[in-house]
Amino acid sequence: MCGIVGYIGKKNAIKVALEGIKRLEYRGYDSSGIVGFHSDLSHPFLKKSVGKIASLEEKLSSIPNASCAIAHTRWATHGEPTVANAHPHHCCNKRIFVVHNGIIENHEFLKGVLSREGHKFISATDTEVLAHLIERGLGLGSLEDTVRDALRHVTGTFGIAVIDSQNPHVLVAARRGSPLLVGVGNDEYFVASDAAAVVNHTKKVIYLNDNEMVVLTPDGFDIFDFSKKKLNKTIDTIDWDIEESKKGGFEHFMQKEIFEAPQVVKNTIGGRIVYKDGEVKLGGLEPVEERLYNVNRFVIVACGTSYYAALVGKYLFEEYARVPVEVEHASEFRYHSLPLDKNTAVIAISQSGETADTLEAIKEAKRKGLLTLGIVNVVGSTIAREVHAGVYNHAGPEIAVASTKAFISQLVVLALMAVYIGRMRLLTSEQAKVILADMLALPDKIVKILKQDAQIKAMAGRYKKFPNFLYLGRKYSWPVALEGALKLKEISYVHAEGYPAGEMKHGPIAVIDKDFPSVVIALRDSVYDKTLSNMQEIKARRGKIIAICENGDKETGNHADDVIFVPKVTEAISPILSVIPLQLFAYHMAIARGADVDKPRNLAKSVTVE
Repeated sequence: MCGIVGYIGKKNAIKVALEGIKRLEYRGYDSSGIVGFHSDLSHPFLKKSVGKIASLEEKLSSIPNASCAIAHTRWATHGEPTVANAHPHHCCNKRIFVVHNGIIENHEFLKGVLSREGHKFISATDTEVLAHLIERGLGLGSLEDTVRDALRHVTGTFGIAVIDSQNPHVLVAARRGSPLLVGVGNDEYFVASDAAAVVNHTKKVIYLNDNEMVVLTPDGFDIFDFSKKKLNKTIDTIDWDIEESKKGGFEHFMQKEIFEAPQVVKNTIGGRIVYKDGEVKLGGLEPVEERLYNVNRFVIVACGTSYYAALVGKYLFEEYARVPVEVEHASEFRYHSLPLDKNTAVIAISQSGETADTLEAIKEAKRKGLLTLGIVNVVGSTIAREVHAGVYNHAGPEIAVASTKAFISQLVVLALMAVYIGRMRLLTSEQAKVILADMLALPDKIVKILKQDAQIKAMAGRYKKFPNFLYLGRKYSWPVALEGALKLKEISYVHAEGYPAGEMKHGPIAVIDKDFPSVVIALRDSVYDKTLSNMQEIKARRGKIIAICENGDKETGNHADDVIFVPKVTEAISPILSVIPLQLFAYHMAIARGADVDKPRNLAKSVTVE
């Protein structure tokens, strides 16, 4: 994995494909490459490089005209980041070129078979076997037939784009378990793993499903399933503009996205709160409303930041809907015998809607006949299409690898869903109005937190040399502690652990001393006194404390070295406010330590392989 772009049309295909992968840099990568050709070219134009795309551009000082090209940004899975392992990969005679996201699980077996047949391999990747498999079938039919036959031998996941230097007017792409879309322009056509690569050229896209293939030519495109049946698929329209994926005057995408939180909340709740009736309107759930009424248990599956949002969702659903909830790492859901029955619903949370483990968890739930719901940010993504029903975040494109505004929008959606389901059961309109009133006030309250940015930046400067942090919270604030610790790890490479504050005495307190600071979310909620007690235990061991507390709370400040204030809201939605200072702190810590905030090492924006 990570980013695929292909183009065929009247423009210079190499320039278009290069521009496309530059728009996918945010996904994370360690090498890149591009290949293109035209009937006038005597041989393919192939360039690959390790590191930033800028290093690839240095090799492209002279770009020949080309009518067809494919490009790739790679995030290493099989084989280290080297020029040899970078995509595109080619067959022995450099006729077939392939870019690939996913994992070919039986590549070692296939490589052995192909090597015995005389094929020579020059990389350590699983992808290279695809080029040789396709080469093996040349002469037996069209390029699409040859690709289709080659994929019959493959076990695993793939999103691939293939071109043939002896047939420069055809581009073939196919997917199984790794996202691909087709961009439909004016006499030009694209294939990409992400809409960001094509949105500046066209907003008309077609999302491929598993076991589907597209054949692009300068005259149009055809889509087939793997049994050669031609498919008529709906053309969707991308609902965001290229300007939304630019920095807009901010130094980094992450900074911009943190400061977008007030607008994100407005977008997420827009048209969904009917305050006078104490109701929530979620059109995406209306088709399954009757089944939802009969659900007696929810299982939420997610990964990373989305998993921590799910933990907040557990508290929300149990408090407002009075339904038991279990939260599962999506990567583990299929591997243990969790008792499930027809009245269990499975909710998937994924910013990208392409997270491989979460997608597989949903497929497993559907195989068992369970109702599946999605909380997804990217319209038209695979998970959004796979679930029975769901709710879009409407957070807009999130470019920074470390999720911030998507997490905020996930918490808002979970709160809306908790009230929506609660009103079907025991929650009164007056009870609902309490939380809904506070949700409507969130944007203005977030603005007040963001005004403390300079203070938080100065604080990060004072703490930048500490190598370890402990993050603590109770009840609704515990998942916030986990998320705060994750953000610090992700972008500043500082070791941090999140814990329920009540668990501190059961081990973590052993590491507390003057050189091991703690970040404590200490709001005046139902567990305030107990959290305050934990802070006193830290101070007794000379530990430094950064406290997140409510405006006007002088008592907490007496036990902390540094304090960040947030406005008071209903306890259930307090994570939406309390996480924002932690996002800003992680951001400024990373800057102070000289880290690449938007592209942290070893991470990809969306994890599309298991």
